[in-house]
Amino acid sequence: MPPKPLLHRDDPEAAPLIGNIKVTREDWLNIGLDVLIRDGEERVKVLALAEAMGVSRSSFYWYFKSRQDLLDALLTRWEETNTAGLIRQAEAPAERVTGAVLNVFRCIANPDLFNTALDFAVRDWARRSDAVLARMRAGDLARVTALTSMFGRYGCGEREALTRAKVLYYMQLGYDMAEPEESHDYRLAMTPEYLKVFTGQAPTEAELQEFAEYSRAFWRDLSQ
Repeated sequence: MPPKPLLHRDDPEAAPLIGNIKVTREDWLNIGLDVLIRDGEERVKVLALAEAMGVSRSSFYWYFKSRQDLLDALLTRWEETNTAGLIRQAEAPAERVTGAVLNVFRCIANPDLFNTALDFAVRDWARRSDAVLARMRAGDLARVTALTSMFGRYGCGEREALTRAKVLYYMQLGYDMAEPEESHDYRLAMTPEYLKVFTGQAPTEAELQEFAEYSRAFWRDLSQ
């Protein structure tokens, strides 16, 4: 789990708050996301969030009309973070299809591009809400569509591109859910083989080196 979010007022690099404002809208969202990930949407309560930040519940209504308004904002943040992040990586330029898939793999390494824990929290939430389920399915469709277009740019036919996109996307979701305890070095050693499965091609040494340097900055070694 990620560390608890830093409140604006506690961040030495943030601009000071003015007047009676003790927390920002971003603080409410970040605390709400933290609770959503750790405990589920049913525990995202206005009073509990206010107590966690040490502020009055009334300040919540400076930023949100209701608890449902906050929940909707959390879903929007998920879409802006995870769905948009994956799509951007699928659309990123690369000389070869292996490099394009490595661009997508950056989502696995960098939680700022794709927050896996948040994705699982939303999927769990969708089991209890038809509205959330609809947004989750729309997000899945948008992601798979972006990956299909990515494979299509590198010469795959329509059906092949869709198949490769689904294999890459749904395999990665299941892989992350399983949370295998693998070191960074082990995953890097396996990356060329995964790329052969996903693309039918072997990556270049330059592609692998670039990804290794990028991912090393974010990797948390679960074996330690």
